[in-house]
Amino acid sequence: MPTGLTKDAGWNVGVSRTFPCPLDDVWDAVVSPEGVAVWLGAGALLEDGASYETDDGTVGVVRSLRANNRVRLTWQPVDWSHDSTVQVAVSSSGGRTVLRFHQERLASAAERERQRTHWSQVMDLIAETLDRGQ
Repeated sequence: MPTGLTKDAGWNVGVSRTFPCPLDDVWDAVVSPEGVAVWLGAGALLEDGASYETDDGTVGVVRSLRANNRVRLTWQPVDWSHDSTVQVAVSSSGGRTVLRFHQERLASAAERERQRTHWSQVMDLIAETLDRGQ
């Protein structure tokens, strides 16, 4: 089976980065209104069980929101014919925090590569936010 293709979840991609910051700082950078705008889109609000729509028309439902742990939601940009599932998770060890974005149910290898680029850019923007001290 090709890299990134699973029997159950279709094409998927994951991107992670370790930050030399406390978990609370990374979590806040992800779930603050400014952070949500970076990775999900401006206009979206994260509420457990609630639907959301971003200013650019991306829609979905927040399936799970566990403070200082993870967010799991469906994600469908306006130009996609299908939704996907995105999970954002944080974990810490020794004063460092790992941030992970994982997306599954992608339509193709090409879509997987586009999303890999997208999530890598999101990580760069979050790193900039953390460097500025939010």
